[in-house]
Amino acid sequence: MAAYDKADLERRMAGAVEALKHDLQGLRTGRASVTLLDPVTVEVYGAQMPLNTIATVSAPEPRMLSVQVWDKTNVGPADKAIRSAGLGLNPIVDGQTLRLPIPDLTEERRKELAKLAGQYAEKARIAVRNVRRDGNDNLKADEKKGVFSEDERKRHETEVQKLTDATIAELDAAASAKEKEILGK
Repeated sequence: MAAYDKADLERRMAGAVEALKHDLQGLRTGRASVTLLDPVTVEVYGAQMPLNTIATVSAPEPRMLSVQVWDKTNVGPADKAIRSAGLGLNPIVDGQTLRLPIPDLTEERRKELAKLAGQYAEKARIAVRNVRRDGNDNLKADEKKGVFSEDERKRHETEVQKLTDATIAELDAAASAKEKEILGK
């Protein structure tokens, strides 16, 4: 059976695009959004867990997020994770609740958010390149098994590269659009 599956590669690359778009939705330009904290992971119970699995995140006001931590022993780690996430948010601890005022969008804050959007895009590009590497490795394995000839393998590698280039162009377009939105251009 052939290890190379073009449909699987397309699905995985499309998944990287969707993940980037989801991450970019969390970067709001001045309004509180619960998706802003989606990329935050907290080290609790000996493992890295998404913030929304240990707490309830809500937006009670347009410029305020509220994080209600369920277990009071996780308040400190949640506070630390939010501060170190690079989102520019400084939680105010109130018992088991963390209040996060959303700062005004100064030019410096806009640049920080644009930089964060670029980091998200780079992670997605790396994921797409890893999918490409997996596809090419599968093609080489299939060639060794005799499933493909060398010419067929090279043709398929060209298809994989074209798919990779198109996906990376889509990632770059999404990141560029979000950076323009953040910077107000």
